[in-house]
Amino acid sequence: MAMAYGPGTTRHHRLPAALRAPLEARTWREFAYLLLSLPLSVFYFAVALTMASLGAGLLVTFLGIPVLAGALAVCRGFGALERARARGLLGAEIADPVPVPSRSGRESGAGMMAWVGGVLRSGVSWRHFLYAVVHLPWAVFAFAVSLAFWTYGWALLTYPLWQWVIPMHAGVDGLQLYSDRTHSIYLDSPFELVLTSLLGLMFWLITPWVIRALATVDRLLVIGLLGPSRLATRVSELESDRGVVIDTAAADLRRIERDLHDGAQARLVALAMDLGLAKEKLTEDPQAAARMVEEAHGEVKTALQELRDLARGIHPAVLTDRGLDAALSAVASRCTVPVAVDVDLPARPAPAIEGIAYFTVSELLQNVSKHSGATRAGVDVWRVEDRLMLQVTDNGRGGARVDAGTGLAGLAERLDAVDGVLAVSSPEGGPTAIIAELPWRGRS
Repeated sequence: MAMAYGPGTTRHHRLPAALRAPLEARTWREFAYLLLSLPLSVFYFAVALTMASLGAGLLVTFLGIPVLAGALAVCRGFGALERARARGLLGAEIADPVPVPSRSGRESGAGMMAWVGGVLRSGVSWRHFLYAVVHLPWAVFAFAVSLAFWTYGWALLTYPLWQWVIPMHAGVDGLQLYSDRTHSIYLDSPFELVLTSLLGLMFWLITPWVIRALATVDRLLVIGLLGPSRLATRVSELESDRGVVIDTAAADLRRIERDLHDGAQARLVALAMDLGLAKEKLTEDPQAAARMVEEAHGEVKTALQELRDLARGIHPAVLTDRGLDAALSAVASRCTVPVAVDVDLPARPAPAIEGIAYFTVSELLQNVSKHSGATRAGVDVWRVEDRLMLQVTDNGRGGARVDAGTGLAGLAERLDAVDGVLAVSSPEGGPTAIIAELPWRGRS
């Protein structure tokens, strides 16, 4: 996620919301949506019910199932139109549901029947059919109510104007404007004009909120029946998270392989060569052989240290043995700036979550050492209900952002793979506060 910080952009309106609402573009768009819903819903209802009835009647023949599948496919087309209309006029954010299996490229009848079976088995298709059927009565109600409020509001508010243009005639009590031998023209009394206009003003002010309430119900119907199901959304998230986990594991394996090849393995190869030379010189020049063995001993110590660092990077033993408090304190001791560590946990989280929390803090403290220019930092770990909270702060120059291509972006993806969240607050000039939130026991 990218978080930008800058001057506030709050707009200050001179008119209160109640007076702005009747003239706002949102009100007109939602009113247009409600008006269009009636003719479209009549069309959807007629087509969907006719095709479904025809398909049900033909079930005694081989044509019934394809016709029924065609009815559901047509309803899915209606759903695509409704989602586009809701996005454009209601501002609803609706993802497209999972498409049905395509028969493109299949010439055989088996391919066609596979598509028909996919349409009939799809819960999304039946939800689209249900929308086409149940939306009609709601569209009639919403159309009538919104049009009535809109018409009465504007008509009564402008009553003095159109009553002047189309005046009342003879026999009506009121203010006489004109009279001749054939007819007389009257206006209502001023009190009646004012009362009517005030009633119209009340309708005029209430109408936008009535329209918004009706549009909200429409928005919920579209999201609930025409959007992707929660199960499909969850499956999509799991597939995406699985890809992130696989990529992360592959990157970690490449890093371990590179560290072994360029570090410990290279040193061990050099060590073997030095010991071979020392063996050859052992009889000819014992002192030179002793120096070479001494150098080889130093190389062994260095290789062992590199292997320890590599093992710590895979999973530190102190984390397994003593938990987050001791492991994070060890990480903080290697940071280039003083770090205050405060871990307040009633128990240890799941091992996988504990490992992710450790590496998250480690990476954030590396960023503090390399990029922040800070003189002090802090790490706080605590639990809130079923979530593990981590916070890393520093008094550095700030400007940290979760943008594509940065280390924080990769860290955010890793946390997202386990239903975690990364939030960054780092204005230019500092200070920086980065909060990571993880599930306490992992996925259910």
